[in-house]
Amino acid sequence: MKKDIHPNYREVVFFDTSSEYKFLTKSTIETKETIEWEDGKEYPLVKIEVSSASHPFYTGKKMLLDTAGRVEKFNKRYKKN
Repeated sequence: MKKDIHPNYREVVFFDTSSEYKFLTKSTIETKETIEWEDGKEYPLVKIEVSSASHPFYTGKKMLLDTAGRVEKFNKRYKKN
């Protein structure tokens, strides 16, 4: 096998902000935030807005979306200075 062509997988915690659901999995995503997991170890943290715990397809529930809030978040995040 060729060396240095495979991505560096590491354990990462994904946090669904809309349902307060957290799960630990392996990923190559880079992040600066960390969180202490149930096992007492500290892992990189990635915040997401939708996961299987909050998506209507998986939950069977309809969600009322706060579109104005999401647009404001988008504009705030990607606003050109």
